[in-house]
Formats: sequence, structure tokens, C-alpha cells
Amino acid sequence: MLVEEVMKTEVTTLPPTATIVEALRLLQENHIRHIPIVDDEKQVIGIVSDRDVRDASPSVFDNQCEHQALNNEIHTIMSHPVTTVHPLDFIEEIARVFYDKEFACLPVVRNNQLIGIITEKDMLYTFIQLTGTNVQSSQIEIKVPHKPGILPEVAAVFGERKTNITSVLMYPYNDDPNYKILVFRIQTMNPLPVIQDLRHAGYELMWPNNIAEPKV
Repeated sequence: MLVEEVMKTEVTTLPPTATIVEALRLLQENHIRHIPIVDDEKQVIGIVSDRDVRDASPSVFDNQCEHQALNNEIHTIMSHPVTTVHPLDFIEEIARVFYDKEFACLPVVRNNQLIGIITEKDMLYTFIQLTGTNVQSSQIEIKVPHKPGILPEVAAVFGERKTNITSVLMYPYNDDPNYKILVFRIQTMNPLPVIQDLRHAGYELMWPNNIAEPKV
């Protein structure tokens, strides 16, 4: 999945000469947490968060003189330089940027111009879509040898039942490099028949692992 499929294209921005009070108003009116700061050519030169604005805002208990701080220009509190991403970057790759840098949002830039923004909330929703948990389904986790061809081999069991697979994930099995866990989400509310097929085919189920075989 690409960034351009997830990003928001309607982005609230401000020039560096805008005041802190203008940023505060936009944050509150639009219910957003970040405002990219752009120049006349729509190039991103900084970014301001609701925390930056909050830290720069005087307390309600301060005297009136100190409230003049809200009239300071936004470039005095913006963060820069700004890490940006391209619309054709892969979501899976920029997820690592969010994690490593602890970012809450990333401006999306093409030809040095701002065209969108992607937030950690967008990333979380994308993860929900990728895992298939946004549709009614059942989850099955299978321990398999880490070898070529194992995925289509296991998927064939689902195919025999004409079971629709909504998502497939893979993650390591403990610290053993010889095994992986395959996670299938399937569109059925009764996974018992395919679970029995998997067991009869010799696969070890990690989940569900407490469904007994039916008595004959």
C-alpha cells in the first residue's frame, strides 16, 4: 500500500509570519494536532504541533503583558528541518520512520511541494485494514516450517473449502529461525471445518488450539 492511498490531501497550513494565536485558533477549529508551515511556493519549512502552541501559550493566571507572547510569529516555535515522505513510498516502510523517530505525523511532498499529510492515526487505521480486522472474520494461527513454498501449501487447504482469505500475516516463532507463524483471517463465522482440515494435514495450530475434534 502506498502513502498516496492513505494520506489526507486537505491540509491546513500557515506561513511562517502567522502568529501563535492564529495557529491556536486553527488547531481548535479544525480539531487537528499539527500544522505544516510553508513558504510562498508551498515548500515545507517547518511544522508546529498543538504541544508547541500549548507550551508557548501563557497561563491564564499570567498578567496581560505576558499574553502578548501569543502575537509572536509562528516560525519562532516551529520545528525544522522537517522529515517528509513521498506519495509513492510504501506504508510499511514509513511505519519504521514513525517508530524510530517517534513522529506523530509526516508531511507528504512531491517536487518539493506539500500535497498531503499522514498521521499516526492514519497509520493505525491502515494497519487495521491490512490485518483484515475491519471485516467480520475468524482468525487462525499456524506454526509452519520456514521453507520456500509453505504459504501456498497451507493456503491450498483453505482453497479446498472455498474459504475466502481476507488477510495473511507472518511473524517469527519465538527465537527459532526454523519456524514461522502464519496468521490467516477468513470470512466465515464457523472455522471448525477448515481447522479440522489443517490438523488432518499435520499442521500445528497456535490459535485456536482448544477446539476438540468432533466425536464420531
